[in-house]
Amino acid sequence: MLRVQFTDNAEQVIDFRPVLAGELYRPLLDLQMFNRVSIDPEVKTLVWPNGADFDPATLHDWPHYQEAFAARAREWERVSA
Repeated sequence: MLRVQFTDNAEQVIDFRPVLAGELYRPLLDLQMFNRVSIDPEVKTLVWPNGADFDPATLHDWPHYQEAFAARAREWERVSA
């Protein structure tokens, strides 16, 4: 989980585990890799060294998007199995 605060002072606590699937996001299941998160200085979103990132607007409104992302992640896992 990660607590994210936005410039409008909105805050989200995001459990990324249900969406960490597929070639790009699955490596973030490794806690050492997940903890290497940073904020891209240009676009102001969360990024990881392997190129994984999430759209800031999506993170801001995470409760509205989390199930759609989780469903997509389940599909990525089904396709890659």
